[in-house]
Amino acid sequence: MIHLKTLNKKQLAEFISGGDFKKHDFLPITGHRAKSHIENPKANEDQTLLILAFDDEELAGYVGCFPDYFMVEGQKKTYAWLSTLFISNKFRGKRIAQSLLNRAFEEYDGKIALTEFTREAESLYNKIGLFQYIQPKNGKRYYFQTDFTNIIPAKKPNTQSLKPVFNLADSVANSLISVKNCFIQKPDFRFEILDAVDVESTAFLTRFESHRNSAEINWLIENPWVLEGNIKDESYLFSSYSKQFKYFWIKIYDRNNQLAICSLLLLRDGHLKILYLFSEKSLEKLVDFLSYFVVKNNIITLTSYHPELNQKIQTSKNFPKIHERAIERRYMFHQNLIENLPENFNPKFQDGDGDCAMT
Repeated sequence: MIHLKTLNKKQLAEFISGGDFKKHDFLPITGHRAKSHIENPKANEDQTLLILAFDDEELAGYVGCFPDYFMVEGQKKTYAWLSTLFISNKFRGKRIAQSLLNRAFEEYDGKIALTEFTREAESLYNKIGLFQYIQPKNGKRYYFQTDFTNIIPAKKPNTQSLKPVFNLADSVANSLISVKNCFIQKPDFRFEILDAVDVESTAFLTRFESHRNSAEINWLIENPWVLEGNIKDESYLFSSYSKQFKYFWIKIYDRNNQLAICSLLLLRDGHLKILYLFSEKSLEKLVDFLSYFVVKNNIITLTSYHPELNQKIQTSKNFPKIHERAIERRYMFHQNLIENLPENFNPKFQDGDGDCAMT
């Protein structure tokens, strides 16, 4: 018989410290991800963070909840992002996913948001009939190297035997690209690359409306969901380790030596994301900095949903992209969340909002 168990901060801490989360056939959460959830400054002590589904005593599935809130006219509008949903193949067909989602809706009074969902999950959410799409974010993905070795076999599995040929083609093409990019020099303006948001940046950020302040940004930097390491955790379906996973806090100054731009970057296995961007001035200097950063760090792709930055990149003659394509990030809000917000409410999400900054 299927029964559900909910875990708040204290219960999740006990679940992890006691080692109970490791005794099943698969992990419902990793230890470092649980710690991050527990330290989440936007979560209170009573909010549910993880819901487990058991068939008698055997773990059958789980769903994660990531509490958040909007500030609307000085009032907190609390909701949660669904950050994971997994059902073991052994228990498919028992409507466990629906049971987990229903409990999440109950715990948060239907105030649930979704993004970065798989096609399978999206189909389920649409089938439920309680979610609505809100305005998506349109962005660009920029490519700086060829990657025939991985891209072609992934799309056409019958070409696996040709990997040595694709690898040779990548080596030749990327060598030529490196020669071209060697002319990109370190910018001549002042900038700093830090491991965390500092005092000067904290004061700068108070001038901007944002869903995360400096303390919250430092929390996610200090409590990542993904750790660096050549470890493949087969028992956990979602991200837990990567060869490279690092945040960079960027500060760029104007000609008067005044802080003009701050940004949080995330570099994962050669792929760069711009999670947060704060600026009151033109972004040409950020484009020049990114050109230098991309070449110095051997970046493969850069993803940006910032319209003004993407526009500046289009007009730059030195940005080292070899290809680009349009991308879209879709969001779904539960109807109860929509009803709890002002009409035509614009959440003004940045790239890192939700759990996107964590992976």
